[in-house]
Amino acid sequence: MGSVVRSTTGEGRAPEPPPAPHLNVLVVDDHSAYRALLGYFLQKLGVAHESVADGCQGLLAVLNRPFDLIISDCQMPNMDGYRMARAIRQHERRKGLKRVPIIALTANLQNDNPQRCCDAGMDAWLLKPLALEQLHAALLRWLPGTSPAWGGACAGTWPTRVHLVQTFGNEQVVDQMLASLLDEAWEDFAILDQACCTLSASLTAQRLHRLVGSLAFLGGMDLEFRGIKLIEQVNADGVLAHAPALQVFRADLRRCLEYLRGV
Repeated sequence: MGSVVRSTTGEGRAPEPPPAPHLNVLVVDDHSAYRALLGYFLQKLGVAHESVADGCQGLLAVLNRPFDLIISDCQMPNMDGYRMARAIRQHERRKGLKRVPIIALTANLQNDNPQRCCDAGMDAWLLKPLALEQLHAALLRWLPGTSPAWGGACAGTWPTRVHLVQTFGNEQVVDQMLASLLDEAWEDFAILDQACCTLSASLTAQRLHRLVGSLAFLGGMDLEFRGIKLIEQVNADGVLAHAPALQVFRADLRRCLEYLRGV
């Protein structure tokens, strides 16, 4: 999955619109004020959008027309974001359609954890309240055809301790969270190594899935996106067909975990 970000107060200066005005984003949120805010941000960024009030309406919109990106609240009446995401993934598989990125939008880090989002088929998540800069960075990362020249911050940097403290509230929470995350991540990493050596596609994809969920909790790392792609490739073609990419990914992942150990 993708990045966890904490918004700042105020919207800042609007970046230049992307050189892809044909792109279209679906916003799914039961709060009318937040739909209006996201619509205003997307308009400032020059991206077309459609807004709906719950997962049922979101699923119906996807069945009726293609979208380049979906931004959905997790907790909604009638059909929540998780059920909607699962239904969209089933529709894509049934029709042989290209996977549309789904970004979860949440105000609750405890209930809407990255593993739950990942299990539902979501690709990234953002924290409410959301500022223009965070939305801009997410669009730059997940919308197809956008160029790095479209301003904005890089989404591929590793989180600093300052960033983590700002995101999770205090240093004690960060220390506890990192200790738990790293214990599980190193265990998953060891099993991933074994799975790659034995060419077990199911176990490789499973451990990649768990590791991507762990990384998404920290945010801002391109390893999440690469991991999601590798899961799709391993499930489709097996381990051997993607052995070089898996080797590079594991080396980069080891460096990342070593870095986080010292944060």
